[in-house]
Amino acid sequence: MRTSKRTQILEAAARVVEREGVKSVTFDSVAAEAGLTKGGLLYHFASRDDLVQAIHQHLADQWEAQIAAAAGKPAHEATSIERLTAYTRVTTQSATRAELLFMLEGSTTPGHAAPWDAVMERWAPPLTTTDADDPAALDQFIARLAADGLWLYESLTAERLTPQLRRALAERIASTLNHDDT
Repeated sequence: MRTSKRTQILEAAARVVEREGVKSVTFDSVAAEAGLTKGGLLYHFASRDDLVQAIHQHLADQWEAQIAAAAGKPAHEATSIERLTAYTRVTTQSATRAELLFMLEGSTTPGHAAPWDAVMERWAPPLTTTDADDPAALDQFIARLAADGLWLYESLTAERLTPQLRRALAERIASTLNHDDT
């Protein structure tokens, strides 16, 4: 199946972000990376905000597809432990720099955060007040905090962990999820 021009543009935009950060996303930079004219880009996206919102959705969709592949099933078919284990493994091992930068950028703008929030709600939902007395729910949330803290650590520092260390940390975090799933 052939990749759509829109998807090619979004993948080109992700490459720009990988190299230069979110602020580097301009019609000129993305058009050059995609091998298009600025007019060709404007055909698909009316404004920079439309482009940025589409990049958020595209990257969140890719991230969720990786999580579903790690779980071996969609979120609605997985137990809470399976969902969080898959989330932990993908988030700590294979999240790209572009995904991480866009997650951070998205956290500052509600509209941009929506695609990421939707993935989180399906795969690693937040605690509720009723979870305060549930040790298993608290352990699951601690595992999510550990996984989120790892990608945040790498996003905010220049230190990149080796793949072996990332894998070991992901497995250690996932191993804390040993409660029976109810």
